[in-house]
Amino acid sequence: MNQIVNLWGLHMGGHVGETPIEQNFVAIGWGEIGDPKLLDCTRERFKQAMRETYPEKKSGAIPVDAGTLFKFIHEIKAGDYVVYPSKSDRMINIGQFTGTLTFVAEDPMEYPNHRGVTWLAQFPRSDFSQSALNEIGSFLTLFRVRTNAEEFLAKVGGGGVLQPALSTSSADEPEDDDSATLTVSRQAQESTEDFIIKRLMGLMTGYQFEEFVAHILECMGYHARVTQKSGDGGVDVIAHRDELGFEPPIIKVQCKRTTSKHGAPEINQLLGILGEGEFGLFVTLGAFSPAAKERERSIPKLRLIDGETFVGLIAENYAKIAPRYRALVPLKQILVPDLPET
Repeated sequence: MNQIVNLWGLHMGGHVGETPIEQNFVAIGWGEIGDPKLLDCTRERFKQAMRETYPEKKSGAIPVDAGTLFKFIHEIKAGDYVVYPSKSDRMINIGQFTGTLTFVAEDPMEYPNHRGVTWLAQFPRSDFSQSALNEIGSFLTLFRVRTNAEEFLAKVGGGGVLQPALSTSSADEPEDDDSATLTVSRQAQESTEDFIIKRLMGLMTGYQFEEFVAHILECMGYHARVTQKSGDGGVDVIAHRDELGFEPPIIKVQCKRTTSKHGAPEINQLLGILGEGEFGLFVTLGAFSPAAKERERSIPKLRLIDGETFVGLIAENYAKIAPRYRALVPLKQILVPDLPET
């Protein structure tokens, strides 16, 4: 008989970086309450603790936050699956809970409630349908993935074997108004980023992407030219400020039309072809490993542009982009609520 499990979605802040993946856990906050395992195992007791600890919190947020903490402590079971969309690298991480639950009072991330996870795989967002991405775009910290559960489980061999099921202990608390508004804003931003990256991946060749990167640099005020398709020594675009390209600095650009994660060896390859007065720029639709980011922090003549940053450059310079590229990535400006995250 197949085991019945839940598929949970969980969000952590971008500041946590790679730590949860490297150390095999997920975590949530509300540390001022103390170890929640010591509270009576009822939702009302968790609501009471939330009110007493955070008297300034809006009344509508109390049941939502208390319900989140209660589910994290009492409803997640060993063997349940978790989907964690990482903000730091735009990757989708899928794992299974181990059953380990700890309270780390002095947690440097300020997420003291930890649950152990065995991470099964990591995927770029472009591997999933927009419907699936929208479902995990909730502003809630912890939620059940229902509509698109099979799509996520299929990525790790769980689809059709371990079926997600709803918990029978209690229903999910609805989002309060501010959280619901923030969910819409987050989904609008993330959907736009996903749309742009999928269009560039699906409608451009590698060489066309290099031409597009050169064009974006020109929109930013640089002169840029794409190198020959072969024999470029790892340099795809050369950019400079002066019209003729004689004056330093000269920027050598490597372009990768991929949504994968790039590491330090690729960065070192680019650094190895830089001469005196030359700078290195690595542009990708994917992300960079912690080691690659550390190289950027320690080397002034190196800049790394990941997919999220590149999408931002497209948005900032969209009015200057040539019509043929605007037709490829059609966008219109909208305004969305920008409430503070609490």
